[in-house]
Amino acid sequence: MIIVYGPAMTQRLRTRPPLPLLAALAVPVLALAACSTPAETEEAGGAATVDEHEDDGGHGEEAAERTPRLAAAYDGGLLVLDGLTLELVADLELPGFNRLNPAGDGRHVLVSTTAGDEPGFQVLDLGTWAEAHGDHSHYFTAEPELTDVVFPAATPGHAIPHGGVTTLFDDATGEITFVDPTELGDGMPEVETASTPEAHHGFAFRLDDGGLVTTVGDDDSRTGIVVTDAAGTEVARSEDCPGVHGEAVAADEVVIAGCEDGVLIYAEGEITKVASPDAYGRIGNQFTTHDSPVALGDYKHDPDGGLGLHEISLIDTAATTLEVVHLPEGVEYTYRDLGRGPEGEALVLGTDGALHVLDEVTGEVVASHPVIDAWEVPAEWQTAHPTLKVLGETAYVTDPANQRIHAVDIPTGEVYLTGELPAVPNEIAVVSGG
Repeated sequence: MIIVYGPAMTQRLRTRPPLPLLAALAVPVLALAACSTPAETEEAGGAATVDEHEDDGGHGEEAAERTPRLAAAYDGGLLVLDGLTLELVADLELPGFNRLNPAGDGRHVLVSTTAGDEPGFQVLDLGTWAEAHGDHSHYFTAEPELTDVVFPAATPGHAIPHGGVTTLFDDATGEITFVDPTELGDGMPEVETASTPEAHHGFAFRLDDGGLVTTVGDDDSRTGIVVTDAAGTEVARSEDCPGVHGEAVAADEVVIAGCEDGVLIYAEGEITKVASPDAYGRIGNQFTTHDSPVALGDYKHDPDGGLGLHEISLIDTAATTLEVVHLPEGVEYTYRDLGRGPEGEALVLGTDGALHVLDEVTGEVVASHPVIDAWEVPAEWQTAHPTLKVLGETAYVTDPANQRIHAVDIPTGEVYLTGELPAVPNEIAVVSGG
């Protein structure tokens, strides 16, 4: 048992059928997402060669190319879609309101659920993976499966892949579970556990050197973060972060945590507070890439302003600065509508139905691409509304009003695929298939 707190791509995917998939994937981080494993590519327009080969488990069908897949939660179930065609692969029943977290291995999704006898993080196998063989890889697909593996959590919260493990946080107990995502296909894997002194809505994740970042809080408030080294010794602490929520890792493993009045930045053993320009300037979600010091964050300056936001934040972790950028007049978004493009550009899916592309340094809107009809921000965050997820050069955008999902080529803004869905999509998650 580990006790927390001490003493108290660059290659890119373009999923535009019918051209072959560029098999080398390295995906910009969405909050804290894991990188995929590079593999060889095919020349555009060329025929893919498939060796006679069976996967190690003997349960998959070999594919000509890597096959990304998407999971979409709806009221009472989960849809699994082919990321190359947006065709329905499976419709799995799961009662209740369920949330989706990529597990970090390019294949599995952790479903935060209270369905069944035991609430927690249930493992959804999307049935797509790659196996390295010498200087090349083989690709496989199988039927998706909602497995019997559940990591217990009374109130399943954040699931964060980083530092070689995926870290699960139970908001109701403060219990932390560490799992190796590469072992999710073999039944219940061995896990390590830890805990915070008091339960709260928080997060925890491993650093590459074995250290640990956790939030500080209790039932009444959340105040900051603490960093411990691999031996459990406290390295740094800051409780100057009211309402701490949301985490990301920028270039050089610089950690960012959102506050109601700015952000905390942890680097080289020290925590720095960067204040918002407003007395209340909440940043709750951040989006980073592995090779940029700049984080894209949401921004809310009115504590009573509801779910809709009309400003974003750009946090330069190297310069320790924070800039607030106003979106075009009348354009709002929610926490589900931010992402990073293949060149690090900031992406915002607006209520005008357009995908807005902003320069990550200047905040300038460099392009706006129509994707869906205009929509209204709901009163409650659980209500289904348009969602953005990015894989390589493709932005996946849900259209709940019309039960559709679209694939957008980010460099050109072209909506090159649309999939019809049998249910209204809520949250979505995408895996690379490797």
